[in-house]
Amino acid sequence: MSFSPGLASFSRQAWDKVLSKVKKAVVFMDDKCSESLHWSGGASVLLEAGATNIKQFSSFEAGSANEPKAVFIVSTLLKGRTADIIKDIIGLSSFQYCVVFTAVTHTLHLLANNVSAEMEGNPVFEQFKDKLCEWMGNMNYTAEVMHAPLLFAPVSSDLFVSPAFGELFPLLSQDLDKINRGRPDKKKFGGLSDVDMHSLPPELQIQIRALASGLSAVFDLLNTREECFAVGPTSRIIAGELANHPHAKIRRKTAPNKASVVFIDRTLDLTGAVGHHGDSLVEKILSALPQLPGHQSDVLVDMLELTALQRTEDANGIIAPGCLAQPNESAARALWEAMLNTKHKEAVMEVRRHLVEMASKENLPIKMSLGRVTPEQLSSYIQLFKNSWKALESHSGVLQLSLATAQTLQHPSLAKWDTFLAFERLLLQALGDSDLAGVLRQVLPLVKDHSVRTEEDHSPEDLLLLLVYVYSLAGDSRPSRQLEEAEQDMMSALAHALIGGQELSPLLQKMTHCCSSSELTLDKAQAAVVKVFEVLRGISKARAHLKQLRSVYSAGDGVHQATYKPFLKQVLEEIFNPDRPESQDIEHMSAGLTDLLKTGFSMFMKVSRPHPSDHPQLILFVVGGVTPSEVRMVKELVSSHKPSMQVTVLSSRLLKPRDIPELLFATDRLRPNIGV
Repeated sequence: MSFSPGLASFSRQAWDKVLSKVKKAVVFMDDKCSESLHWSGGASVLLEAGATNIKQFSSFEAGSANEPKAVFIVSTLLKGRTADIIKDIIGLSSFQYCVVFTAVTHTLHLLANNVSAEMEGNPVFEQFKDKLCEWMGNMNYTAEVMHAPLLFAPVSSDLFVSPAFGELFPLLSQDLDKINRGRPDKKKFGGLSDVDMHSLPPELQIQIRALASGLSAVFDLLNTREECFAVGPTSRIIAGELANHPHAKIRRKTAPNKASVVFIDRTLDLTGAVGHHGDSLVEKILSALPQLPGHQSDVLVDMLELTALQRTEDANGIIAPGCLAQPNESAARALWEAMLNTKHKEAVMEVRRHLVEMASKENLPIKMSLGRVTPEQLSSYIQLFKNSWKALESHSGVLQLSLATAQTLQHPSLAKWDTFLAFERLLLQALGDSDLAGVLRQVLPLVKDHSVRTEEDHSPEDLLLLLVYVYSLAGDSRPSRQLEEAEQDMMSALAHALIGGQELSPLLQKMTHCCSSSELTLDKAQAAVVKVFEVLRGISKARAHLKQLRSVYSAGDGVHQATYKPFLKQVLEEIFNPDRPESQDIEHMSAGLTDLLKTGFSMFMKVSRPHPSDHPQLILFVVGGVTPSEVRMVKELVSSHKPSMQVTVLSSRLLKPRDIPELLFATDRLRPNIGV
């Protein structure tokens, strides 16, 4: 079985284990597991398996008096905050039978409890079973605790995200400073590439080991021997952990199938993550529509248009929202794949084609029209289904995707998308004509105090996107007096722009540690901006350790304009190079003595080192998130360079531009939330 269908099968098998236990139970599920299920069949599969109710995993929820059985599904360790929430729910309920599923293996539970050696049985799970009975109030009641690898969500046939690792993001130079603070002078690391697994905080170690363990379980199921490669310091740690996983060592001796896994740090190219040049309908939908609560890779689609309700304040929240994930409807899955894998114009035309075909099939009075697709045209087609319950039910998935498209095309933020794109192109050319200091001078007039800022002007959050775009694009710049002055002017202007507003956005609240604008003083704003620029300088140095792939920018000349060169594209071109040169930046992670000997002998004998293109299957894991346009670019590159190779893209999340400031400036990368 090839990797993509195999990983989809792995996800289904993991959920089948859960489904076997939910009959006549009320189910409590955390957001990460909910998102995984959302793309793997949705809540309906739990209800069809016999679940009586599905509730949020929260201390404010409980079972009713006539619900004696509960199933808890969590992505975290069974200790700390997670254990407290389970205890709270049981305390408010009348359960006599509790089943707990955790996505974290028992081995990692031992590690979290400072037990390094393997033990017989599952003592941590057994202890938690006793606690469950104690909380239920009777040691004779029934409790079960088990592991289920509910880690991967099939967003499309060749794209999988892992909601449990949505906050996992590559480390930057200021994270290195934090690591070095706790080390003696003689043992401080010189660079991020020197950092090893054991020097990381326990929370991050557990998260990385959980990811490696999950991937190893997938390769076990597929009976596949993987060769691990890495580009970037954090990817190097993850790839090394997978390469040396105990199960992997055993599997590699007998597994008949082979695959290459290449881990790539998102921080090596943030220009592609915050830029608006992708020409992707899905990227625009993810940016324009509100996020589905508790989810990272899906949106909330307003379904009011398909009802007889009037658009009033009272109607808000009455109709359940639609979404992009449509795993149970084949026509909707086909449309979603087309939306992901084509450019904006073709995707919109594909939406119209599906609506026309559906309306014709249902004998609805559709008026055919050619030419440009407009949101009004899509809405008129969608409303034809309004009065036919049978048609509405049969084509619900396609209608949700069509509504998402129509609502995005007429969303006010779409004009701002085009404004961003125009300014990014301007900055791209400006970087060729001057240095980073000169580009910052061009951005400076966009920074306006709240008192004079209008809706058309750039907000502080918009400016953070532009600064990330510029610093990642420019790369490692030489320190100079001009750059220092330009940064000081920008920092001062940005600090003043943060204060005096009506309210602070969630991002600004996290960055400034202030709940309201009245708390935010100029001193606090300046302190927050200083940290922002520390991160920006770290971004500019992210590729400094590389030898070949050091730039994502190609300066223009008298004939050609300056261009952005996506890092992911450069990596793939290196992999697919027919000359198969030994890459200096795509590092093979050795797994034991044999590989180390190969590497050693290759220095003075003709022993070929493993190469990512050696095997018929290639898995790209982008650590920190991937954009829809990058997924499309990968497919296009594979079809033009090596169509015989099967390529699957894995990532921690599906990105939109505004996710990046949150991950850079408001997330503790060293201490992720593992539920403790």
